Amino acid sequence: MRPRTLRTALATLTAGLAAAGCLTAAGPATARERPPGNECSPSVSLTGFSDALDKTTYPGTHADTFVGNLSALSQDRHGSLAALSDRSVLFRLDARTLEPRGALPLADEQGAALDSEGLVVDRDGTYLVSSETEPSVRRHSRTGEILDRLPVPDALRTAPAGGARANGSFEGLTLLPGGRTLLASMEYPLAGDPADLVRFQTWQRTGRGDFRLGAPYTYRTDTGLGISETTATPDGRLLVLERGFTAGVGNTVRLHLAERRGTALRKTLLADLAHCPSLGATARQPQPNPLLDNFEGMTVTGRTGSRLDVLIVSDDNQSAVQTTRFLRLRVRV
Repeated sequence: MRPRTLRTALATLTAGLAAAGCLTAAGPATARERPPGNECSPSVSLTGFSDALDKTTYPGTHADTFVGNLSALSQDRHGSLAALSDRSVLFRLDARTLEPRGALPLADEQGAALDSEGLVVDRDGTYLVSSETEPSVRRHSRTGEILDRLPVPDALRTAPAGGARANGSFEGLTLLPGGRTLLASMEYPLAGDPADLVRFQTWQRTGRGDFRLGAPYTYRTDTGLGISETTATPDGRLLVLERGFTAGVGNTVRLHLAERRGTALRKTLLADLAHCPSLGATARQPQPNPLLDNFEGMTVTGRTGSRLDVLIVSDDNQSAVQTTRFLRLRVRV
């Protein structure tokens, strides 16, 4: 499918949703809260979705940039949004409309593209980015230059240097409240680990502002699933997105709440997103629920008491049978 221009896509989506009556505007950030009855579970409700950026491009000086392959989201302290493509591009998004306002290319020290999967906008506006390539965590300036590279334990490196499988290492990245602890989650187990045991690694910020290695943790996934994103809640617990895919059946996407107990993380299921209302969403391939896709990015965008506003995005892999889709969830923790 050929990418559409962003302006055309937004106009088409606005008209289509207005006609369908399923949302009042072209995106989850501008949708009014849905009435009762849109629960995915007792803890989670779906307040809207948007396909506005699907198969669009962002205009550049020399060439347009495909807007897709989105694997991470992060909101800064001012409420602005950033979305990270695993093809080594960081997009700045309008928090209200989700329209891209900038595209920032990223690269490693030799200028090669990163398999960028995790994103944190730090308190000074710099970007912490995890990549599955080595794996690695780098700090980039606001204009993309590499400022620092964090140490990674040898055991977490991609085989044969370590026990991580290719394309299965640092998938999630989040900064805990207070800004002193950074946490990365592996996607899949290390070689030799049980099939449901996934490693988490932390770093502690020093007085100089850089990070040193911190404590490791373990987490048990549901059978057959990997971790596609981890996001800290305001009280220091973790929202963990588990994801899997079965050909001919579709995606499994489950949202868990986890808290640290010693060296292990204990989780509670908040919702299986297959149980959410579809709100008129359509899928280009078989899915248990047409709302589902390859959801990989997640960030907390607001809080009211014990309820969090959570934004989730899917990675379309630049595929004609997948969709770049944003979900807006209301999560009670």
